[in-house]
Amino acid sequence: MARYTGPRCKLCRREGQQLFLKGDKCLTEKCPVKKRPYPPGERGQRRGRKVSDFGQQLREKQRTRRIYGVLERQFRHEFEIAERQQGPTGENLLRILETRLDNVVYRLGLGDSRQQARQVVTHGHFNLNGRKTDIPSALVKPGDVISVRTESRQSEYFQTFAEKLARHDTPPWLALDAANMTGRVVRLPLREEVDMQINEPLIVEFYSR
Repeated sequence: MARYTGPRCKLCRREGQQLFLKGDKCLTEKCPVKKRPYPPGERGQRRGRKVSDFGQQLREKQRTRRIYGVLERQFRHEFEIAERQQGPTGENLLRILETRLDNVVYRLGLGDSRQQARQVVTHGHFNLNGRKTDIPSALVKPGDVISVRTESRQSEYFQTFAEKLARHDTPPWLALDAANMTGRVVRLPLREEVDMQINEPLIVEFYSR
């Protein structure tokens, strides 16, 4: 499975904001975006450049891809699914991205970042409706139950998260049973419940050229 393997902090610097790709590190003073709030490279500190409409659309698309850790081909595929659904395409796209299994695991507090959540899903530590799954891009729907597999709960990784889950702030569209490391999809997320500042109409304009 293709994935980005380069420095993740450079992605945040390229977008000029924290994308929270490194978990707890993003909340400390060690975050490179706080130290160097400009794009990487020799020309990163240039100021006053006017960005075209196309440039704004491209940057918004790239930034959203990087937030959710989705490569271009998959992102385009999910946009095409959003286009075929009823309602605003941009909101449909964000709903699809939010209901990916790796993002749901992250939202339930079982990963410090989406990258980490994707890794534990890929390693087969989760059941979806009682069946083992290792597909991070699987889309969940209302009523679906996501749980840590019984044999995985005793691992050092999940024991570390067991203490954090009781204090985790779960989104209202998800229900968390911290004691059993199980989550349930109550309903689909609303647009206002997506906590990242994303200008989805720019993405729609980019793909509608």
